[in-house]
Amino acid sequence: MRQDSRQMPYYHCRHEPSGSPCLFALLIFAAFFCGSCQSPLPPLPNPPGPHTAVRLSPGDVVKLSFAEESDLDQTQKIRRDGKISLPYLGEVTAAGKRVIDLQHELTRRYDQYLDNPEVVVTVDNGLATVVVSGFVNRPGAITFDRPTTVYQAIMTAGGPSDYGSPSNIHLTRVIDGVQLTETINLRPSIHGKPIYPKYVQDGDVIYISRSLF
Repeated sequence: MRQDSRQMPYYHCRHEPSGSPCLFALLIFAAFFCGSCQSPLPPLPNPPGPHTAVRLSPGDVVKLSFAEESDLDQTQKIRRDGKISLPYLGEVTAAGKRVIDLQHELTRRYDQYLDNPEVVVTVDNGLATVVVSGFVNRPGAITFDRPTTVYQAIMTAGGPSDYGSPSNIHLTRVIDGVQLTETINLRPSIHGKPIYPKYVQDGDVIYISRSLF
């Protein structure tokens, strides 16, 4: 039987002493290949932004504006137990609900107390201080007074440096006392392609990794 002349591609390397350029290149290739096989980290929850339908959580600040009862207008921070305390209603669970769902619930429950029970609920989380580090042009802590995406935070820090990798960005956040990290690829944004925005929240740490190429 004639042997198939086709051969699988292979890497040719002479046997050289330890520390040779060829051995080093193979080690780098193996590390990169193994790293690319790892499962991506699950995404972190998105804090309430202007275009996100996320659910409220303890620590969020909600602002209540009544249509005809301005003396009832107030701003409250959702407690650790997930509740807020409101006139007439007492303890109300807010955590775990979407803003629009909480708004509908309050309007329905206030119907027995007010002539016009319409109430508008908005999220006002105030200032958020975020640390941007790694291979970025102006690393450091930045304070934002409005909803800000990871992309906007990095651009505020001068954007990735010449050695920074926009496709390998780590967002670290403490949730329920546990430090969690998500890997984000922002390269599509830099090239003008649409992606779902990831909003930062107070205490986040953004690390831009070094580019491999």
